[in-house]
Amino acid sequence: MEPVYRSLEIAAHALVAVQGTRLTIEGVEKIPSTGGLVVAINHTGYVDFIPAALGAYRAGRRIRYLIKSEMMDVPPVRFLINHTHTVPVDRSAGSQAYAAAVAELRAGYALGVYPEATISRSFELKEFKTGAVRMAQEARVPILPTIVWGAHRQWTKGMPRAMGRAKIPVLVRFGDLMTVPPDADPVRQTAELKSVMGAMLDAVRADYGPHPAGAPWVPAAMGGSAPTPERAHEIEAQEAQLKAELRAERRAAQANSARPWWKRLSPKKRDR
Repeated sequence: MEPVYRSLEIAAHALVAVQGTRLTIEGVEKIPSTGGLVVAINHTGYVDFIPAALGAYRAGRRIRYLIKSEMMDVPPVRFLINHTHTVPVDRSAGSQAYAAAVAELRAGYALGVYPEATISRSFELKEFKTGAVRMAQEARVPILPTIVWGAHRQWTKGMPRAMGRAKIPVLVRFGDLMTVPPDADPVRQTAELKSVMGAMLDAVRADYGPHPAGAPWVPAAMGGSAPTPERAHEIEAQEAQLKAELRAERRAAQANSARPWWKRLSPKKRDR
């Protein structure tokens, strides 16, 4: 029964109802009823995992996600992680998370993976990492290509949140299962996965409805004001540099605080 996960399902359904989200889910019949499964999802916002999970719920499945290990520092989130088979990912020790993910798949769980690793500011597909394919290959489970469109209008990078009763339409589409042969090249299979999901994304956006010209949630190639993929890459590079500088400052501050108090004094104060 998993009472903690069931509580999250109830909360997710309530959130969708309160927001008036017009949720459309297609391809539920393509979700296997049992067995390990890599659910590969495009990543455009902070809450796109919710409609994907609700789509799987209609097939009687529960998606477990990979999550940044820093979230383990938040007690309520740590409790949820420990009780929902969520896999924390420490990017400095990725092999441990990878092994845990493969174990979850072999145990028969459906694991939600974002091949892009981070949110796409351009709302186009970023370059894919090979992790999703390699996990599926090692665990010998299929991949379910999945597209979520519209959830980025609720909450994403570079845009104000619209988490109230905005009645935003969200479309989820599950594609055909992909199998990864044991001897296949992960790079080539990842390129194939991206190609499949790219075609699905184009089809979903065509079926979604109007994309107003100049709207910040509409990709630049479709006439919107979202950053182009090139500009998004520049923004991400600047953010990465800033984060690296902040991490260096924190490390320096921690190292300084660990020194004896008299060594932390400035040279002038030590000479007095």
